[in-house]
Amino acid sequence: MKKQFAILAFLGVLATSTLFAQDPDSATVEPTPEPQTEAVQSASTETPEPVANEGFHQVLKHQFIEGGVTFMTPILICLILGLAFSIERIITLNLATTNTKKLLGQIEDSLAKGGVNAALEVTRNTRGPVASIFTQGLLRYSEGIDMVEKSIVSYGGVEMGKLERGLIWISLFIALGPMLGFFGTVVGMVQAFADIEAAGDISPNIVAGGMKIALITTVGGLIVGMILQVFYNYLVSKIDGIVNNMEDASISLVDILVKHKLVSQK
Repeated sequence: MKKQFAILAFLGVLATSTLFAQDPDSATVEPTPEPQTEAVQSASTETPEPVANEGFHQVLKHQFIEGGVTFMTPILICLILGLAFSIERIITLNLATTNTKKLLGQIEDSLAKGGVNAALEVTRNTRGPVASIFTQGLLRYSEGIDMVEKSIVSYGGVEMGKLERGLIWISLFIALGPMLGFFGTVVGMVQAFADIEAAGDISPNIVAGGMKIALITTVGGLIVGMILQVFYNYLVSKIDGIVNNMEDASISLVDILVKHKLVSQK
């Protein structure tokens, strides 16, 4: 949880500074124009200078305000929380990845030289769920191969649960972001029709303006859902790869124990 809160704080500060940062060009003080002749004044009046393009964060800030801070803020919070959980899971899963071939080679060498205690020393000093499963299997080598396999399967389920921790929250924000966007759209449409009723006339400006503001929340919610869905699918694929690696490595460990006649096949 401490890692998630740290990542969340970093993303919140980054999003706030990016969204509400002041444009440096707008902060500069414009010089006082010098007196011009009538011909120059008329020419400048007829052909105004083009306005410089706004930066990306200024456009984002403008759209955020147009969509309504009341409805866009929860959508932004969903994005920040979803990214925090996603980044924390990515870091955790990358740290949980183990080179199983190298680990199995070290275990086999340790079994040949120093026995089970030496192999346990290797697994306990190795990080990752595969090493933890190996440790549980080696601790029960004296109880037979059936007990070793049951221990590996049982503890494998525990490690899989640890790998999937936090995915439920990411899936929640994937669903909640678009739902909040649609909710803001419905409220905005109701407000647009209320403005039409108050004006007593179906003006295109009133209808178009109200629909534009209402649909911005939907766009924001869909963007949040799409971004988090990409992270979610990546994490699920990463977890599936680690689990398959765990299963293959567990079979190899049992074969090594049988090979060194540390467990009976009965």
